Amino acid sequence: MIGCRTTTRAPWASWPTLTLALALAAPLHAAEDGPAAAAPQQVEPARPVADTDGRRTLARLPANLGRTAIGVLSTDNIAPFIAGGAIAAGSSYLDEDVRTAATGQLGWSDTFETAGGPVYSTLFVAGMFTAGRLSHGTRFRAMTYDMLDGAIVNFAYTEVLKLAIKRERPNGEDNKSFPSGHTSNAFALASVVEAHYGWKIGVPSYLLAGLMGVSRIHQDKHWLSDVVAGAALGTIVGRTVVRLNSRSLERVASGGATLSVSPMVARHARGLSLSVVF
Repeated sequence: MIGCRTTTRAPWASWPTLTLALALAAPLHAAEDGPAAAAPQQVEPARPVADTDGRRTLARLPANLGRTAIGVLSTDNIAPFIAGGAIAAGSSYLDEDVRTAATGQLGWSDTFETAGGPVYSTLFVAGMFTAGRLSHGTRFRAMTYDMLDGAIVNFAYTEVLKLAIKRERPNGEDNKSFPSGHTSNAFALASVVEAHYGWKIGVPSYLLAGLMGVSRIHQDKHWLSDVVAGAALGTIVGRTVVRLNSRSLERVASGGATLSVSPMVARHARGLSLSVVF
């Protein structure tokens, strides 16, 4: 969130504030949001996307990606980062034992290896996003938009951490073991699905994400702590995407931000305080 080599522990001390400890969620049929979606039943030739989607429009996608990337490091995520980091750090002491116990190959691990790879994962997210743009189900549209947003931002954070930490994989293939990209992507998608559709669909999505992580250990591609860190990172990214993209349309009515001005009085200074909220 499996040769004899010296265990490569995760270098926790080199990234104290970025200790980061999904799910190929099945396509969900579009469902209207009940009263909120049914309220404006006016007959019109074309559906006003900007009025119903709020932030979630193609025009706002670049800005939303930047907002999400920054939002991942917001104070709202301090507790999840600390918790995820602590669990990942603790699990690193079990890395070698888990690798030794997870011997052999599971039949389904090869399937997850292929399905969770960059090619099929990209096709899945792109296909869901396209289906969402063609759908009139507001919840489904929002979910698929957030899946694309989350997948891109999660990929960026995962790759930056891999390049910065350079942890060797258990099979010695390369130095991009930490965190598990397959797992972080799966959990990012699962957390988006759960945020939009609740635990009835969220639980199966998280289970699939967990199986993705297990398959990476059985494939000898990642240590246990890589998987735990990936799960934590993906979950934080996914939930951040939904939280930021679901903010009121009032905040984006004027270019995506609100400006507040208040007087500032200090011991040796007088002036105005400007605050911009995205």
